[in-house]
Amino acid sequence: MFTDAPLAHAHCDLYCGVYDPAQAMIEAMSCLKIAKKYADSDDEVFRARCIILKEERAELVKQHIMVLWADFFTADHRKEFANLDDLVWRAIHQGGEAKKSMDPAVSQTLVDLINEIAEIFWKTEKSKASGVYPPNA
Repeated sequence: MFTDAPLAHAHCDLYCGVYDPAQAMIEAMSCLKIAKKYADSDDEVFRARCIILKEERAELVKQHIMVLWADFFTADHRKEFANLDDLVWRAIHQGGEAKKSMDPAVSQTLVDLINEIAEIFWKTEKSKASGVYPPNA
């Protein structure tokens, strides 16, 4: 079927050049708000829906952080920001914890870690051309 297809080489998935930790933050804030609504409800159906939606949002957080890590941050960024490797690892791991837990504190920790990643992101020169929602100056 693909025997006549030309061979193609690419250095990435599709370098669109649009990166922003806001994507991860929106999903993490959703996890936090969902966990709070879950805690405030006694409706079993609503609570079941909360679990499903929060797990989806937490997985998206992990994906958005991994895209920043793999496609935005460079080796030079890793040298400049010595804690970047550990911070990204902790945020991805915390995304998994938020996926498993309905405790709002777990999602709050995820939000806090993404804020730390965002601080580093916006300190880079590359963010000026890639970011969509820069912080207020």
